[in-house]
Amino acid sequence: MATPTYTCEHVHLRSRDAVAAGHFYVETFGARETARIGTPVSRVVLDLGGLTLFIEQVGDEIAPAATPPHRGIEHLGLRVPDIEAAVADLTARGITLVAGITQVNPHLRTAFLDGPDGVRIEVLERKPA
Repeated sequence: MATPTYTCEHVHLRSRDAVAAGHFYVETFGARETARIGTPVSRVVLDLGGLTLFIEQVGDEIAPAATPPHRGIEHLGLRVPDIEAAVADLTARGITLVAGITQVNPHLRTAFLDGPDGVRIEVLERKPA
């Protein structure tokens, strides 16, 4: 079986103030805000040099970030053309999924695994709307 082709889809962060965090990336690194989702805002979406960055608004129910230096991010999204083939390849290599294939909406299917240092990795298949 050939190894599936993986490409970077997005990086997903969590923040107590998604708008302020988004502003930081815009001002500091020249990111471009492409969307604000929800009223009030539940997610800010940025284009950071070609990388899509999701910044999700969360409250105190989510543990605070570890004091730097620390390991990990919320998750890294890796896009694949065929999620079933990717999951089959991953499991054949002994990688355990923490969440199997889920149909999120008609255009998106996801699965999650844990990578090194507590980094959650999302494998996703996104079809055009």
